[in-house]
Formats: sequence, C-alpha cells, structure tokens
Amino acid sequence: MKLLFAIKRLANAAGGAERVLCTVCSGLAARGHEVYIVTFDSPGGQPFYALDARIKRIDLEIGNSLKPAGILETLKRMKALRQIALSEQPDIAIGFMHSMFIPMAFALAGTGIPTLGSEHIVPEHYRTRRFEFFLLIIATRLLKKITVLSTAIRSTYPDSVMAKMVVMPNPVHKPSDQRKKTSNENQRILLNVSRLDRQKDQATLIKAFAKIADEFPDWQLRIVGNGPLRNELEELVEESGLVNRVVLPGITSDIDSEYLAADIFVISSIYEAFGLVTAEAMSHGLPVVGFADCPGTNELVQHGTTGILVNSKKDRIKELATALSDLIKNPALQEQLGLAGIKAIDKSFSSEQVCSHWENLLISTTRTKV
Repeated sequence: MKLLFAIKRLANAAGGAERVLCTVCSGLAARGHEVYIVTFDSPGGQPFYALDARIKRIDLEIGNSLKPAGILETLKRMKALRQIALSEQPDIAIGFMHSMFIPMAFALAGTGIPTLGSEHIVPEHYRTRRFEFFLLIIATRLLKKITVLSTAIRSTYPDSVMAKMVVMPNPVHKPSDQRKKTSNENQRILLNVSRLDRQKDQATLIKAFAKIADEFPDWQLRIVGNGPLRNELEELVEESGLVNRVVLPGITSDIDSEYLAADIFVISSIYEAFGLVTAEAMSHGLPVVGFADCPGTNELVQHGTTGILVNSKKDRIKELATALSDLIKNPALQEQLGLAGIKAIDKSFSSEQVCSHWENLLISTTRTKV
C-alpha cells in the first residue's frame, strides 16, 4: 500500500504521539509498504525519534509548527495537504493528532482518498476548547475511521464520534537491556517522565517527595521532560529545600538509560490518553505509582499487581507521599510489581503486535484491496 501519514511536527518533537508515529511508520515500511510522512516543519529538521530510511518525508514549512496556527495559516496548510494528496494519490491518508486530522479531513474532502484520524488525547482536553471539539465532531463525518487508545476512552466521546472510533493501543518500546543501576549504586531514583505542564501535575509530586525526603536521604527524584512550567517547578524545588534532591534534566534521546537507572516510576498526571511512558517504564521492570482516578494510568496499572494506584479523594499530596514511602520500604514488593509489569506489557503492547493491528486496519479501510 501507498500510505500518506501526516503530523504537525516531528523535528525535535519528543512527545508520545510522535514516538508512536515513528514506530508505526518504520514498522510498516519494513513490511514493504510505501510510506510518506508530511509535516509542517522546515526541510531538513531531524526527527527526535528514529525513522526507517525507506520513509519519504515531505516538510511543507508553512507557519511555525511550534505554535497554534491562525485561520489564514490553516487554510494554506489545508491547500498544501490537498495538493500533496492529489499529487501522490495514496491508498489512504492518516492524520496523527487532532491538530492534523481535523484540517486533513476538510482538505481531502471530495478527493476520493480515504482519510483516517488518530486521536491521542481524551475529551477532557477539549473542556476549555469548545470550538476545537465542534470541529472534531464535524470532521468525524468526513473520516473513515478514528483510532483511539482504549475502549474506556472511546466510551467518553459522543455517539456520533464513537461510531467511527477503533481502539488502537500504542506500541511500547521493548528494552534491549535488563534494568540495572547505571550510575551511583547508592543513589536510588524515583523517576517521572512527562511534559512539564498542569496536566502532568509534577507540583504534587515534588510536594509529596518533600514530605518523605528526610526519611529517605539516599533517594532522588528525577523529572525528565520539558514544558511551560519549568521555571515554576524549579522555584518550587528551591522553596522546598530540595535543590540537591530533585533533578529536572530536560528531554533526552536516550530515555532507556533513565528507565534502566531508576528504581520506581511515578506518574502524577491528572489524566492521560494512554500513558505511553508508564507502559515503557513497566516494560523496563519498574514498579509504578500513579493515581487511581487518572484515565490512561488506571487502565495500564493493576493495583497491587503491577503497581500502586493512589486514592486522591482526600489529600492528593499526602496520599502520594504515603504510597511512595510504603513502596520504598518494601524492596521485595518493588521487584514483584516490576516483574509483573514486564509480563503485562509484553502480552498486549509489543511493536510487532500493534503494527499488525495498524496494517489490518489500513488494509480494511483503503480504497484498494491488497
């Protein structure tokens, strides 16, 4: 098949959806499909994640792919998307994330090219973005299918959108090495990997760690990622007297090393679509601590089996601190949860399995039968 994938940006984009796109596209290219990826990046920008060399990239360089687009810019992008699709005549076009599949749905209307959307967030995202949600509902009528990350997430959309949705889990990177201490043997690490913004709620994590830091002087908190709250979180670390205990190293292209060096993974998010970093941490044998009411965490983590789900109904900070303290004190439970996590991820989320799911979906949706 000739496949035209599109995503707003790939250059230096370290998000979960970008990683999934690179993994899926590389897997499909390896299976002999002709794969194109369209972005709004400047030509020559390097993707943060590896791409199969057989993939053909088309960087349109329309506007700033780092910022929200205005109306005129969006119209220019839609025109360019239509021209590319008509020129390349793919068997199917796939837009990753609503920032791409909504304009693509309108741009390719009437071309006869089947268009598929891949949603990577939950309806909670649209709570303060009502116009975006309205456009999503309208665009749904023009799409053949929309992939969504779980059955639970699918059920939260309106019936008209849900009818077009197909559950498609994210592929989870399998480590090439076993978990081991790769730095100071005496330094134990609580690891969080996520964008620094309100949704991820690292402020609660820092405050929870502050409550137990004196009790566990050999433990460090590492928050790997970047985002708009960096300055605010750095100030909170300083105010809490944790400058030497909490590290914010930014983003890294070698995330495996972070997982391999860590002892416990903590996800403090309010909501997640899938929780890709959580699944990756589990695949590396890390026990996970997260919140029981966080979608995308509570679907991956089985309380008491692969991790600990914290009840946040009372005091979010205090309950997280207590859960972390209890797990730190129990190395045997850490190992037990970690081993169970590896088995759970291997069973359902391997790259090969997910690429096969994508291939079957695309074959069933394309305008030509293969």
